[in-house]
Amino acid sequence: MNANEIRQKFLKFQEKHGHKVIPPAPLVLENDPTTLFTGSGMQPLLPYLLGQPHPEGTRLTDSQPSMRLQDIEDVGDPRHTTVFEMLGNWSLGDYFKEEQITNYFEFLTKEIGLDPSRIYVTCFIGNDKYGIPKDAEAAEIWQKVFKKAGINAKIAEIGSAKDGDQRGIKPGERIFFYDDKENWWSRGGGIETTPLGDPCGPDSEVFYDFGEDKQDVEKYGKSHPASDGARFMEIGNQVFMQYKRNEDGTFSELEKKNVDFGGGLERLAAAAMDSFDVFKISLMAPIVAKLEEMSHKKYDNNTDEMRIIADHLRGAYLLAAQGLMPSNKAQGYALRRLVRRAVLKALDLGIGQDFLPEILPVIEENYTDLSDDILPNRANVLAILTKEENAFRKTINKGVKELQKMAQAGQTITGHDLFKLQDTYGFPLELSVEEAYKIGVNLSKDYQAEFAQALDAQRERSKTASKGMFKGGLSDTSDQTVKYHTACHLLLAALQKEIDPSINQKGSNLTPERLRFDFNIDRKLAPEELQRVEDCVNTWIAADYPVFFAEYDKDYAFDALHAHGSFRDRYPDRVTVYAIGFGVPGDTPDTIEQIISMEICGGPHVAHTGELGKFKITKEESSSAGVRRIKAILE
Repeated sequence: MNANEIRQKFLKFQEKHGHKVIPPAPLVLENDPTTLFTGSGMQPLLPYLLGQPHPEGTRLTDSQPSMRLQDIEDVGDPRHTTVFEMLGNWSLGDYFKEEQITNYFEFLTKEIGLDPSRIYVTCFIGNDKYGIPKDAEAAEIWQKVFKKAGINAKIAEIGSAKDGDQRGIKPGERIFFYDDKENWWSRGGGIETTPLGDPCGPDSEVFYDFGEDKQDVEKYGKSHPASDGARFMEIGNQVFMQYKRNEDGTFSELEKKNVDFGGGLERLAAAAMDSFDVFKISLMAPIVAKLEEMSHKKYDNNTDEMRIIADHLRGAYLLAAQGLMPSNKAQGYALRRLVRRAVLKALDLGIGQDFLPEILPVIEENYTDLSDDILPNRANVLAILTKEENAFRKTINKGVKELQKMAQAGQTITGHDLFKLQDTYGFPLELSVEEAYKIGVNLSKDYQAEFAQALDAQRERSKTASKGMFKGGLSDTSDQTVKYHTACHLLLAALQKEIDPSINQKGSNLTPERLRFDFNIDRKLAPEELQRVEDCVNTWIAADYPVFFAEYDKDYAFDALHAHGSFRDRYPDRVTVYAIGFGVPGDTPDTIEQIISMEICGGPHVAHTGELGKFKITKEESSSAGVRRIKAILE
C-alpha cells in the first residue's frame, strides 16, 4: 500500500465516522507572523480548538502538508524530514478518548494492515504539583482494545525518557506512562510553560516496533517507546484537551473537551511496508532511484546525501508550487537554504550542472493528486528553482577560485580566511572545508575555533559601532533596564500582531522599574485587547527565543529585511538590526527561521526572551493626539 492510498483510506475512514474533510492550509499562513510555516495539522485549526465554532461542524479531518525546519540538521537519518504530510482528525467538544483510541486502532490494524502485536502506546503519568491525575482512563481503554486483538497489554510506569533508557522494557509491557516532557500538550510545551487561559491536556502516542535489532543500546540506552533509538517509531499522537490553565496558574477541567489527532503519512507508509526508513516509501523512493541513476552511486552507500536531497527538494517544490520565491527574507530564505543544501549534496555525489531540471519532474509526479488550489504555481517551479541553482553555482565558482588562489600561494588556510569567504562571497563553511581537502590546501588545525572567533569579532564590531546610536530612552544599561528594552521589542510586535500591523513606536522611556511605550493609534484599547497583547508577549517569553543581531546597510535593512524603524532619515548608512525568533548559534537576523520581531536598534538586549520574567501591563492612556501610551512591568 503506497502513501497516496493510505491518505485516501484515512480520509474515507474518517468520513465513514462522521468527519467532514476540510482542505489543507497553505504552508505559509497569512497574517501569522509568529511562525514561518504550517508545522502541524492542528496549527490552522487553533482558533476552533480554542472555542470558535467551525463552519463544517464538530468532526473534522484533513491531510496537511507541513514543514519544520528545526529538524533540518537531523535529516540524514532514516526517519527525520523537514517536510511531511500530517493526517489529522478532530473532535470539537464531540467524542473523546474511547472513540478516538478505538477508531485509530481499527484504522491501523484493519485498514492498512499493521500487526497489532507490534503496536505500543504511551500515556501521561500525572503531575502531583498541579493536581493532575494519571491518565488511567486512556490506559484502560488501550487495554480493552488490545484485549479484543488477543493481546494482554501490561502497563509500565516509566516517568522520564532518561529513566526509560536505564530501565528498558519488561516482558508483556505495551502501555507506558511518561511525564509531561513526553505526554503533555500545550502551546507552551510542558506543564510549567502552559500559557494562562489555554486549553491543554495529556496525550497518548502510538508507536510501531521495527525489532530489537534496530536499537543501538550503546548509543541510546535500552529499548522503550520514547527512546531516540530506531526500534520504535511514532505513528500517531492523540491529544486530549481536557484542561484549562487558570489565571492563578492552576488547572481546571474544561466543560467541552477536544480531541486533536495527528499521524505522519510518511511514517505510516513506512510502517505499512515494514521499513524503518521513510525514504523507501512511494513519495521518496522515485527521487532516490533518480539520484542513483544520475550519480551512478548506490543509496545504501550514500544515504545521508540522498536523503537530504530527497527531503529538501520535496520541501522546495511544495513551497515554490504554492508561490514562494527564494530570497534573503524569512520564508524565502528558508526556500533558498533548502535548494542550496540540496545542490551541495548533489556536488558530493558528483552530480553537476542541470541537476534540478532532471530531478524536479520526478518530485512533481508524486504530487499530481494535489489540486491546483493547493499548488497554484506548480507550472513555474522548474524555472524558479533552476534560476536559484544557477545563481548558487556562480557563488560556488567564486569561492572555489579564491581557495585556488590560496592554494597556489601555498598558504595555510585559517578559520579567519574561511569566515571571509562566507562573509564576502556567501561561500558556506562546510563547502570551503570540503573543497580545501579536494584541492590539497592545508587547513589550520584550529580552523573551527578561529571561524567562531571571527564570527564573534564581527558581532562585537557591530555592537561597538552601534553604541550610543539609538539609546531608545534607556535611563541606564543595568540588567533590568536591558530586559525592559527587549520587552519593548516584544510589545511592539504583539501590538502589530494582535491590534494593527501598521502600529509603530512613537517613543519610549525605560528605567530599572518599568517601561513606558508610546505608539500610534487613534483610540483607546479595550481591556480584552490589552489582555491579548500581554498574553502574546508572555507566550514569546515562555518560548525562550534567542535574540540575534548584525550590522547591515540601512537600505538593505529597510527594503530587503523589512526591519522596523521609526526614524529612517535619522539613521546612519550602517545600522544594527536586532531580531527575536527561532534559530541556531551563528544565525543572523536575515537567516533565522522563525521571526517574532525585527527592529533597527542599537541595543543592548538580553540573549534569550526567557530571561525577562512575566510581562504585565499596568496602564494604558493617552499620550498625545493619535498616540497612546502603555506602561508595563516585569515580575
